[in-house]
Amino acid sequence: MDKILMKGMQFYGYHGVFPEENKLGQRYQVDVELHLPLDKPGTTDSIEDTINYAEAYGLIKSIVEGETYRLIEALAERVASSLLQTYTSINEITVRVLKPHPPVAMFFDGVTVEIHRKRA
Repeated sequence: MDKILMKGMQFYGYHGVFPEENKLGQRYQVDVELHLPLDKPGTTDSIEDTINYAEAYGLIKSIVEGETYRLIEALAERVASSLLQTYTSINEITVRVLKPHPPVAMFFDGVTVEIHRKRA
């Protein structure tokens, strides 16, 4: 299956279990893999035959920056379901959400949640 990768998207959101996270916010990184046939846009060279990634970016941004979730699992699920709903040509999707600075007394590169969904 062909895919479009949107990697390293940076957003500022207010997600977390602790009230301070919802108040102060922090940076999140989101990656998505959109699995869909790309043979038609490859031959027609037409944006109408593929996913307009600028529009997809805007949708992802509106979710990450405009809504609040306690868990990044829920955030990833919302991104995946919204993209599947909006773009019917997507057969499968993988969403990764990285929270680089969770408010815990541990030192590591952050926590990443990865989910994979298929069209029913």
